[in-house]
Amino acid sequence: MTRTFARKRFRNSFAATALLVIAACSNVAQAATYTMYRDPGCGCCLKWANHFENGMDAEVATVDTTDMGSVKADKGVPSDLWSCHTMVIEGYVIEGHVPAEAISKLLRERPAGVSGLAVPGMPLGSPGMEYENRVQPYDVIAFGPGGRTVFASYP
Repeated sequence: MTRTFARKRFRNSFAATALLVIAACSNVAQAATYTMYRDPGCGCCLKWANHFENGMDAEVATVDTTDMGSVKADKGVPSDLWSCHTMVIEGYVIEGHVPAEAISKLLRERPAGVSGLAVPGMPLGSPGMEYENRVQPYDVIAFGPGGRTVFASYP
């Protein structure tokens, strides 16, 4: 009788432990997935997406469209800040080759009056635009109802 009781107790303890392990594993944080809109003919966007995934522990789903102007207008990107791809991250619009570290800073600080970050154009040396050792200085512009400001400068 004592052996049977001990076996049942062990089996019940084992089952309870297994359930706790399964529950803990199901709560493990998974990488967030963000949608990037891009022109299908642009290869640098995919290079930037790789930079973003590595720097943000996130995944990028791409939507190819030849009507990027409508996407940018719909997301509220001022036309003079346009670049080649557009993404929305936690309510912020990310336009162009914005470094992952600038996006991390934006999400950490969440400055008032800012609806997004942009790197206008396609400056050499920005993430996704690497070419040999050529680097052009560029600014990351914060934009929104609060106006515009230089959020970060590179290099």
